[in-house]
Amino acid sequence: MARYLIQGGRRLTGTLRPSGNKNAVLPMLAATLLTDEPVRLKSVPAIADVRVMLDLLRGLGACVEQTDDSVTVCARGVRRGRLDAALCAKLRASILFAGPLCARVGRATLAPPGGDVIGRRRLDTHFLGLGALGVSIAGGKNYQLRVGRLKGADILLDEASVTATENIVMAAVRAEGRTVLFNAACEPHVQALCRMLIGMGARIAGIGTNRLEIEGVSELRGGEWAVPPDFVEIGSFVAAAAITGGELTVPGVSGEEMRPIAQTFAKLGAGFVVDDGGLRLPARRRLRVMHDYGLAVPRIEDGVWPSFPTDLMSVAIVMAVRASGTVLFFEKLYESRLYFVDRLIEMGARIIQCDPHRVVVVGPSPLHGLHLNSPDIRAGMALILAALCARGDSVVENAQIVERGYERVEEKLRALGAEIHREESAV
Repeated sequence: MARYLIQGGRRLTGTLRPSGNKNAVLPMLAATLLTDEPVRLKSVPAIADVRVMLDLLRGLGACVEQTDDSVTVCARGVRRGRLDAALCAKLRASILFAGPLCARVGRATLAPPGGDVIGRRRLDTHFLGLGALGVSIAGGKNYQLRVGRLKGADILLDEASVTATENIVMAAVRAEGRTVLFNAACEPHVQALCRMLIGMGARIAGIGTNRLEIEGVSELRGGEWAVPPDFVEIGSFVAAAAITGGELTVPGVSGEEMRPIAQTFAKLGAGFVVDDGGLRLPARRRLRVMHDYGLAVPRIEDGVWPSFPTDLMSVAIVMAVRASGTVLFFEKLYESRLYFVDRLIEMGARIIQCDPHRVVVVGPSPLHGLHLNSPDIRAGMALILAALCARGDSVVENAQIVERGYERVEEKLRALGAEIHREESAV
């Protein structure tokens, strides 16, 4: 167990070198099972979830080599399909091995996946899609998946699930015949996986849309790919600079990936610019809520791409606490995502929790330091941001939870001027 010790009130200014996208690297690692040839991934973030993913690959018999920020995986020796139950319990993304294992060895045994407790995270969409490709699924203590031969199918997903889309695509690229996937997720990390698979020899059309057409192939090859920058990390650090009155530069940022974030942050007075030189947030921006026409209270809500990403709802709420005006947040995807706001209220925030999915924030509110506990990755980062702009000292427990999704967060914040230190805790 670990904690962050934070002294608030310091302006964050400087340049952020973003890490590789957590939500992209995990399915990209799972996809290494689809070929006997080595696959090298660059810009791999050194986070806990990646370490668990690599341990799962080793447990299946894959050869894994790490050098600096790159990882090389060769799955030539993988012949079994049982995943370690204890490792599965640590990681939601362990479910991403279902499709690749069915394609590789025709079977998979998976314990229920772990991950953040932010509400019900159903697996039905994964299994319905894989079932349409010919996979039989049996429940019980573990999930038992079996398939004789994968066959292409027309599949309509009952929800635009990111991980289900990735799982089904990884199985379909090795299926016999043509698969058409309707209501597919099209987030940037889904697109990154699809582009990697095309580089391996897959045939996928419709990338970036909610309708994917896949022609199965008999084999895939290895190669080298770079994990794209993590736009959730970038958005979190933009929020940190904005609420402390600082400025931030982030080189190598794609404007397309940042557009939904830029649009929402502008509603809170934290507008930034993305051009050929990267992302720039000007200094000393006054955070002010932009009213809807007729001076109506605006609403910020998340959704599937290209809506505002759910992973940034927590930090956006902290920005609203510091902004002048009133705004309604509507978290559509997870019923436990917003429970961390109780901690913000204890710090001095004026927030009304209407129900599990909606909160009203009235700002600006001066915050004071507090002893806090991180409940999940994104709420933990939001509490760190609240502590950075609060008066006095704060302690954020469960630092290891935040580090499942953010690489070297303490080091990166301190480089921008934050007074933050990590220490091992006794509890």
